[in-house]
Amino acid sequence: MINARKSLAVVLLGSAAVASCGGGDPSLDGEWLAEDVAVIVAASADAMGAVSSVRFELEHTGASVYIDPVDSLALEAVVGRFTVPSEADAIVKVNVNDTLKTELGAVAVGPDVWLSNPITGEFEPLPAGYNIDPRTFFDPRGGWQPLLADLVDPVVIGVEGDRYHLTGTATADRIETVTAGLVAGRDVPVDLWIHPVTAVVTRIEFTTEADNGESDWVLELSDYGEDFTIVAPGSDG
Repeated sequence: MINARKSLAVVLLGSAAVASCGGGDPSLDGEWLAEDVAVIVAASADAMGAVSSVRFELEHTGASVYIDPVDSLALEAVVGRFTVPSEADAIVKVNVNDTLKTELGAVAVGPDVWLSNPITGEFEPLPAGYNIDPRTFFDPRGGWQPLLADLVDPVVIGVEGDRYHLTGTATADRIETVTAGLVAGRDVPVDLWIHPVTAVVTRIEFTTEADNGESDWVLELSDYGEDFTIVAPGSDG
Protein backbone atom coordinates (compact mmCIF):
# COMPACT_ATOMS: atom_id res chain seq x y z
CA MET A 1 0.00 0.00 0.00
CA ILE A 2 1.16 3.57 -0.59
CA ASN A 3 1.48 6.30 2.01
CA ALA A 4 -1.15 8.97 1.33
CA ARG A 5 0.48 11.84 3.19
CA LYS A 6 3.68 11.47 1.19
CA SER A 7 2.71 10.39 -2.32
CA LEU A 8 -0.49 12.36 -2.83
CA ALA A 9 1.01 15.54 -1.39
CA VAL A 10 3.90 15.25 -3.85
CA VAL A 11 1.48 14.90 -6.76
CA LEU A 12 -0.66 17.87 -5.73
CA LEU A 13 2.22 20.18 -4.88
CA GLY A 14 4.15 19.18 -7.97
CA SER A 15 1.26 19.86 -10.31
CA ALA A 16 0.63 23.18 -8.54
CA ALA A 17 4.19 24.22 -9.30
CA VAL A 18 3.74 23.33 -12.97
CA ALA A 19 0.51 25.31 -13.15
CA SER A 20 2.07 28.37 -11.51
CA CYS A 21 5.00 28.30 -13.94
CA GLY A 22 2.61 28.22 -16.87
CA GLY A 23 0.45 31.06 -15.60
CA GLY A 24 -2.76 30.04 -13.92
CA ASP A 25 -5.10 33.01 -14.49
CA PRO A 26 -7.16 32.97 -17.69
CA SER A 27 -6.72 36.01 -19.89
CA LEU A 28 -8.68 39.16 -19.14
CA ASP A 29 -8.04 40.46 -22.66
CA GLY A 30 -11.20 39.03 -24.18
CA GLU A 31 -14.60 40.67 -24.28
CA TRP A 32 -16.03 41.09 -20.80
CA LEU A 33 -19.52 39.97 -19.97
CA ALA A 34 -21.97 42.83 -19.58
CA GLU A 35 -22.31 43.89 -15.95
CA ASP A 36 -25.84 42.55 -15.87
CA VAL A 37 -26.80 39.98 -13.27
CA ALA A 38 -28.93 37.86 -15.61
CA VAL A 39 -26.18 37.77 -18.24
CA ILE A 40 -23.43 36.89 -15.75
CA VAL A 41 -25.41 34.18 -13.92
CA ALA A 42 -26.58 32.51 -17.13
CA ALA A 43 -23.08 32.58 -18.65
CA SER A 44 -21.55 31.24 -15.46
CA ALA A 45 -24.06 28.38 -15.23
CA ASP A 46 -23.20 27.38 -18.80
CA ALA A 47 -19.46 27.73 -18.23
CA MET A 48 -19.45 25.71 -15.02
CA GLY A 49 -21.48 22.94 -16.59
CA ALA A 50 -18.88 22.60 -19.36
CA VAL A 51 -15.81 22.35 -17.10
CA SER A 52 -13.50 19.41 -17.80
CA SER A 53 -11.09 19.80 -14.87
CA VAL A 54 -10.30 22.12 -11.97
CA ARG A 55 -8.23 22.55 -8.83
CA PHE A 56 -10.16 23.33 -5.64
CA GLU A 57 -9.11 24.62 -2.22
CA LEU A 58 -11.66 24.62 0.58
CA GLU A 59 -10.95 26.27 3.93
CA HIS A 60 -13.23 25.90 6.94
CA THR A 61 -13.02 27.85 10.19
CA GLY A 62 -15.31 28.27 13.18
CA ALA A 63 -17.53 25.66 14.76
CA SER A 64 -16.40 22.08 14.23
CA VAL A 65 -17.77 20.19 11.23
CA TYR A 66 -17.00 16.48 11.22
CA ILE A 67 -16.40 14.23 8.23
CA ASP A 68 -16.91 10.96 10.12
CA PRO A 69 -19.99 9.44 11.81
CA VAL A 70 -18.50 9.46 15.33
CA ASP A 71 -17.46 13.14 15.28
CA SER A 72 -13.74 12.61 15.76
CA LEU A 73 -12.34 14.12 12.52
CA ALA A 74 -13.04 17.86 12.32
CA LEU A 75 -12.50 19.35 8.88
CA GLU A 76 -10.08 22.24 8.45
CA ALA A 77 -9.26 22.29 4.73
CA VAL A 78 -9.32 20.32 1.49
CA VAL A 79 -6.93 20.82 -1.42
CA GLY A 80 -7.65 18.73 -4.47
CA ARG A 81 -8.19 18.20 -8.17
CA PHE A 82 -11.14 17.04 -10.23
CA THR A 83 -11.40 15.80 -13.80
CA VAL A 84 -14.41 14.53 -15.73
CA PRO A 85 -16.16 12.22 -15.69
CA SER A 86 -15.65 11.31 -12.01
CA GLU A 87 -12.01 11.29 -10.94
CA ALA A 88 -10.65 13.36 -8.06
CA ASP A 89 -7.90 13.36 -5.47
CA ALA A 90 -7.35 15.55 -2.43
CA ILE A 91 -5.41 16.19 0.74
CA VAL A 92 -7.87 16.59 3.63
CA LYS A 93 -6.64 18.49 6.69
CA VAL A 94 -8.39 17.45 9.89
CA ASN A 95 -8.18 17.88 13.64
CA VAL A 96 -8.44 14.51 15.39
CA ASN A 97 -10.37 14.66 18.66
CA ASP A 98 -9.26 18.29 19.12
CA THR A 99 -5.76 17.05 19.97
CA LEU A 100 -3.93 16.25 16.73
CA LYS A 101 -3.84 17.98 13.35
CA THR A 102 -3.08 15.67 10.45
CA GLU A 103 -3.67 15.16 6.73
CA LEU A 104 -5.59 12.40 5.00
CA GLY A 105 -5.51 11.42 1.37
CA ALA A 106 -8.74 10.91 -0.56
CA VAL A 107 -8.98 9.47 -4.07
CA ALA A 108 -11.99 8.72 -6.26
CA VAL A 109 -11.78 6.85 -9.56
CA GLY A 110 -14.96 5.68 -11.24
CA PRO A 111 -17.34 4.24 -8.63
CA ASP A 112 -14.60 3.67 -6.02
CA VAL A 113 -13.42 6.03 -3.27
CA TRP A 114 -10.46 5.57 -0.92
CA LEU A 115 -9.41 7.42 2.23
CA SER A 116 -6.08 7.07 3.98
CA ASN A 117 -6.03 5.68 7.50
CA PRO A 118 -5.16 8.52 9.93
CA ILE A 119 -2.75 6.24 11.82
CA THR A 120 -1.04 4.13 9.14
CA GLY A 121 -1.40 6.48 6.16
CA GLU A 122 -2.48 3.55 3.98
CA PHE A 123 -5.43 3.92 1.62
CA GLU A 124 -8.57 1.98 2.46
CA PRO A 125 -12.06 1.95 0.88
CA LEU A 126 -14.04 4.94 2.13
CA PRO A 127 -15.92 3.80 5.25
CA ALA A 128 -19.69 4.19 5.37
CA GLY A 129 -20.87 7.47 6.87
CA TYR A 130 -17.85 9.57 5.85
CA ASN A 131 -18.72 12.82 4.02
CA ILE A 132 -15.49 13.29 2.12
CA ASP A 133 -15.90 11.93 -1.40
CA PRO A 134 -13.53 14.35 -3.20
CA ARG A 135 -15.58 14.27 -6.42
CA THR A 136 -18.52 15.99 -4.80
CA PHE A 137 -16.61 19.21 -4.12
CA PHE A 138 -16.75 19.79 -7.84
CA ASP A 139 -19.53 18.27 -9.87
CA PRO A 140 -19.94 20.50 -12.93
CA ARG A 141 -23.36 19.41 -14.15
CA GLY A 142 -24.84 17.96 -10.98
CA GLY A 143 -23.59 20.66 -8.61
CA TRP A 144 -22.23 23.92 -9.95
CA GLN A 145 -24.40 24.40 -13.03
CA PRO A 146 -27.69 24.05 -11.11
CA LEU A 147 -26.32 26.07 -8.18
CA LEU A 148 -25.81 29.04 -10.51
CA ALA A 149 -29.00 28.43 -12.48
CA ASP A 150 -31.08 28.25 -9.28
CA LEU A 151 -29.35 31.10 -7.43
CA VAL A 152 -32.01 33.07 -5.56
CA ASP A 153 -32.06 36.89 -5.71
CA PRO A 154 -28.62 37.35 -7.29
CA VAL A 155 -27.11 40.84 -7.20
CA VAL A 156 -23.97 42.20 -8.86
CA ILE A 157 -21.90 44.06 -6.26
CA GLY A 158 -19.34 45.24 -8.81
CA VAL A 159 -15.82 44.45 -10.00
CA GLU A 160 -13.32 43.37 -7.33
CA GLY A 161 -9.84 42.16 -8.17
CA ASP A 162 -10.68 41.71 -11.86
CA ARG A 163 -13.68 39.56 -10.99
CA TYR A 164 -17.39 40.20 -10.88
CA HIS A 165 -18.57 39.95 -7.28
CA LEU A 166 -22.12 38.66 -6.89
CA THR A 167 -24.28 37.79 -3.93
CA GLY A 168 -27.32 35.54 -3.78
CA THR A 169 -28.77 32.57 -1.94
CA ALA A 170 -27.87 28.99 -2.80
CA THR A 171 -30.67 26.53 -2.17
CA ALA A 172 -30.16 23.78 0.40
CA ASP A 173 -29.81 20.92 -2.06
CA ARG A 174 -27.32 22.84 -4.24
CA ILE A 175 -25.02 23.90 -1.40
CA GLU A 176 -25.12 20.37 0.00
CA THR A 177 -23.82 19.01 -3.31
CA VAL A 178 -20.86 21.37 -3.67
CA THR A 179 -19.78 20.84 -0.04
CA ALA A 180 -19.82 17.04 -0.25
CA GLY A 181 -22.76 16.90 2.15
CA LEU A 182 -20.97 18.82 4.90
CA VAL A 183 -23.55 21.62 4.72
CA ALA A 184 -27.09 20.29 4.54
CA GLY A 185 -30.68 21.22 5.22
CA ARG A 186 -30.56 24.98 4.79
CA ASP A 187 -30.47 27.70 2.15
CA VAL A 188 -27.24 29.68 2.39
CA PRO A 189 -26.43 33.29 1.40
CA VAL A 190 -23.25 33.23 -0.71
CA ASP A 191 -20.69 35.61 -2.18
CA LEU A 192 -19.36 34.59 -5.59
CA TRP A 193 -16.45 35.88 -7.66
CA ILE A 194 -16.81 35.18 -11.38
CA HIS A 195 -14.25 35.60 -14.15
CA PRO A 196 -15.50 38.40 -16.43
CA VAL A 197 -14.43 36.71 -19.68
CA THR A 198 -14.67 32.94 -19.12
CA ALA A 199 -17.59 33.22 -16.63
CA VAL A 200 -16.19 30.47 -14.39
CA VAL A 201 -16.46 30.83 -10.61
CA THR A 202 -13.09 31.46 -8.99
CA ARG A 203 -14.20 31.89 -5.37
CA ILE A 204 -17.24 31.37 -3.18
CA GLU A 205 -17.65 32.38 0.47
CA PHE A 206 -20.47 31.68 2.88
CA THR A 207 -21.29 31.27 6.57
CA THR A 208 -23.46 28.54 8.07
CA GLU A 209 -25.00 28.15 11.51
CA ALA A 210 -25.44 25.00 13.56
CA ASP A 211 -26.17 24.14 17.19
CA ASN A 212 -22.47 24.46 18.04
CA GLY A 213 -21.99 27.86 16.38
CA GLU A 214 -21.08 29.51 13.07
CA SER A 215 -18.81 28.09 10.40
CA ASP A 216 -17.07 30.12 7.72
CA TRP A 217 -16.29 28.55 4.36
CA VAL A 218 -14.06 29.73 1.50
CA LEU A 219 -13.77 27.66 -1.68
CA GLU A 220 -11.29 28.76 -4.36
CA LEU A 221 -11.28 27.27 -7.85
CA SER A 222 -8.42 27.54 -10.33
CA ASP A 223 -6.49 25.81 -13.12
CA TYR A 224 -9.61 25.13 -15.15
CA GLY A 225 -8.93 22.81 -18.08
CA GLU A 226 -5.53 21.62 -16.81
CA ASP A 227 -4.50 18.07 -17.69
CA PHE A 228 -4.58 16.15 -14.39
CA THR A 229 -3.75 12.45 -14.15
CA ILE A 230 -5.65 10.82 -11.29
CA VAL A 231 -5.20 7.12 -10.59
CA ALA A 232 -6.36 4.63 -8.02
CA PRO A 233 -4.10 3.97 -5.01
CA GLY A 234 -1.47 1.38 -5.82
CA SER A 235 -1.72 2.00 -9.58
CA ASP A 236 1.18 3.11 -11.71
CA GLY A 237 0.99 6.60 -13.23
